[in-house]
Amino acid sequence: MNLKKNIPTDAALIVFGPSGLAIARRLKSIIPDSTIHGLKSRVIGSDITFSKTTSHLTELFSSGQPIVGICASGILIRALASIISNKFNEPPVISVAEDGSSVVPLLGGHRGANILAEHISRLMGGHACITTAGDLSLGLALDDPPNGWKVVNLKAAKAITQSLLANESVTLKIEAGDASWISQSNAKFLSDNKIDSNIKSAKILVTDKKVRDLGADLIFHPPVLAIGVGCERGASPIELIKLTEKTLGDAGLASDAVAVVVSIDLKSNEKAVHELASHFKVPSRFFSAEKLESEFQRLANPSDVVFSEVGCHGVAEGSALAAVGIDGELLVEKKKSSRATCAIARSHTSIDPITIGCSQGVLNIVGIGPGAMAWRTPEVTKLINAADDVVGYSLYLDLVEDLIGSKPSYSSDLGHEEDRARVALNLATEGRRVVLVCSGDSGIYALATLVYELLDRNENPDWNRIDVSVAPGVSAFQAAAARIGAPLGHDFCSISLSDLLTSQEDIERRLKAAADGDFVVALYNPVSKRRKKLLRRAREILLESRPPKTPVIIARNLGRADELVRVVCLIDLEVEMVDMLTLVMVGSSQSRSFKTSVGLRVYTPRGYEKKMGII
Repeated sequence: MNLKKNIPTDAALIVFGPSGLAIARRLKSIIPDSTIHGLKSRVIGSDITFSKTTSHLTELFSSGQPIVGICASGILIRALASIISNKFNEPPVISVAEDGSSVVPLLGGHRGANILAEHISRLMGGHACITTAGDLSLGLALDDPPNGWKVVNLKAAKAITQSLLANESVTLKIEAGDASWISQSNAKFLSDNKIDSNIKSAKILVTDKKVRDLGADLIFHPPVLAIGVGCERGASPIELIKLTEKTLGDAGLASDAVAVVVSIDLKSNEKAVHELASHFKVPSRFFSAEKLESEFQRLANPSDVVFSEVGCHGVAEGSALAAVGIDGELLVEKKKSSRATCAIARSHTSIDPITIGCSQGVLNIVGIGPGAMAWRTPEVTKLINAADDVVGYSLYLDLVEDLIGSKPSYSSDLGHEEDRARVALNLATEGRRVVLVCSGDSGIYALATLVYELLDRNENPDWNRIDVSVAPGVSAFQAAAARIGAPLGHDFCSISLSDLLTSQEDIERRLKAAADGDFVVALYNPVSKRRKKLLRRAREILLESRPPKTPVIIARNLGRADELVRVVCLIDLEVEMVDMLTLVMVGSSQSRSFKTSVGLRVYTPRGYEKKMGII
């Protein structure tokens, strides 16, 4: 049974002064994907700054983003008063006292504000000031049902709530699902599971059927239907959607009662299955062949052909039955189209998709930048927040410790990159959301390439059912360039001096090509404890084609507390100036350095002098 409600995420935490910043930071740790918005010139250290309070708040509100103001309620009320119009579309708006003692849901109480206020107050030891009458007197919010429940005519909820508060007659009929959140509340209903047409009363109907003649004032569809599907590899999503819609329609079932789309795990990377789930706006979940075969006795149409191909006697029917459990029933036997099958089962209670089967495994390979939080992209932050497991080199995991929190994490030493990639892939095959953490950009001298190489080898077919994606980050050469000026203003390249995976001959050949092309050259992995000579050789090769006074940027521990960035001439570059945590960037023959009031700056002209007629 799933009677939970989702706690809103992605909240804008509004701060107007230094005293509210500490509370905002605590809230950020308990509200996933939230960001701190600070008033410019008064708040230092926020994620986003604003200078015009009213326009900033109205923009957030209009976009539907939850708003949590660490401020007096009146500030939010006055700022938003002119645009408040539709209670059914408004996002949650909450004010929190600067000491955390009171949490007041101002708008969107049944759009998530009440539950978010209660969540904040519990974790901060404050008091949630809930004022909505239905919650207080009835313990019931008809316009804010549990997860998965759909309301056909939401606007009727207000009038029926008022009738219940006035002790007027309201009839409840339950045809499907567990509606105990309604029937076992403090509300008094005229009858249970029976609508008496002779008595004039407001009517609530809970059903999984498609309702043509309403016959009720308020209709709920509980999440009790599981759609089991099978299809050929590469089947058309449109074909599967049409088959499923027709099957539901012929059976008189409501699509709003669909809780989940299910199939065998061999189909976890099948586009048609995922697009069908998106069509119904529900999750997709998958079962092993062994689990589906355990439903053999309940199948209406067992198939030896299917068993010989995938190891179970029924995919569509078996998946649907596995999803609804032993007490569920097969409502619609397997239906076929040219390349797909569909069956429908019903659960007696609400289906919580998270508790059945597993999802398609997800592996996000992310670059966290050089180390500074400000250089970490919002996408990467969101992915780490949403992860089930985090894998990476221990130093890199330390840099995002605040995001990992209590999540399971797996680390290994330098030189064990393949071990980390394999751990991440294997975890993802279990249907988990896994993040593989890299420094800088995950696709530049990092593990994204290794993961795709392992996938290309096809040594484990299960890996190829994972949804793999790469999230970019700020690379060390970008950070070094930004710190010192604009040395990458013209053509540039990067070369790794590590000979662990690349021969010294290839490295020298690339250095010579970069020298001949007069590229600005970013040298990654310039030295190690045992390897020194390749940096000396790089200096020799580059000196053959560019001036001795060519500026060289030596950038160590970029974005971290002991960051050090300095500039020397190419002729003066010494191996002792560099260690394993350093990036070396050698300018082209055109790169220039000059003194400013804040120190030496380096840039590489693009050619604007000629364009402007200066030379």
